[in-house]
Amino acid sequence: MNALGSLLMGLLFVCSLVAMDVAADVSGSITLELPGGKVPGRRKLNMAADPVCAGKHTSAALSERLITNEKGQLQNVFVYVSKGVEGKKFDVPSEPVVLDQNGCLYKPHVLGVRAGQTIRILNSDGTLHNIHPKPKVNAEFNQAMPKFLKKKDKIFDKAEQMIPVRCDVHPWMQAHIGVMDHPYFAVSGADGAFEMKGLPDGTYTVTAWHEICGSMDQEVTVKDGAASISFAMKLPKRK
Repeated sequence: MNALGSLLMGLLFVCSLVAMDVAADVSGSITLELPGGKVPGRRKLNMAADPVCAGKHTSAALSERLITNEKGQLQNVFVYVSKGVEGKKFDVPSEPVVLDQNGCLYKPHVLGVRAGQTIRILNSDGTLHNIHPKPKVNAEFNQAMPKFLKKKDKIFDKAEQMIPVRCDVHPWMQAHIGVMDHPYFAVSGADGAFEMKGLPDGTYTVTAWHEICGSMDQEVTVKDGAASISFAMKLPKRK
């Protein structure tokens, strides 16, 4: 084989390796079937018991448990790969994920974090908070954060979806944390959209979870560096 032939064979080999390692951005959207075509109202939160909380808002604070719009685009849905990456190892990010207590609400309302990654809990309010997750797999903690304690770091060591978080001082404060053993997860935004980056080609089960609407699974095949998937969720029937 001459030099040109050797060069071409080398290029083909490199290209085949690149093709094997193609990673995709999986994007999609979450919609809610609007009952009667009407956008569900958001419950007003009564913060009168703590004047510091009430003073943080110029208008009524609203619950974040169900946020949608006239198009049915649903916010705060946790989307993650639930099957297809078993047995693979991924580096845990060194930078922390932030959960803030701001305006006597958890920001964000739904949070994704890696197992072993630091969760940096902030207290941006000048009042006492008490962050109290209630996991079933990880160790439970109950952390008081007086107004002078502005930062506290915590870690969940094991994968677990979804961990409810409450404040024992302010019962309207709620959040949920998805603890993952891989990086393929996202939370839908105000437009219902989400994106998971860098998923290798293959077939996976993707789960969408909402605290009121429950969970839905779909299978998606990732090929040639792109894939899309969408979920249409429904409110549970009233008993």
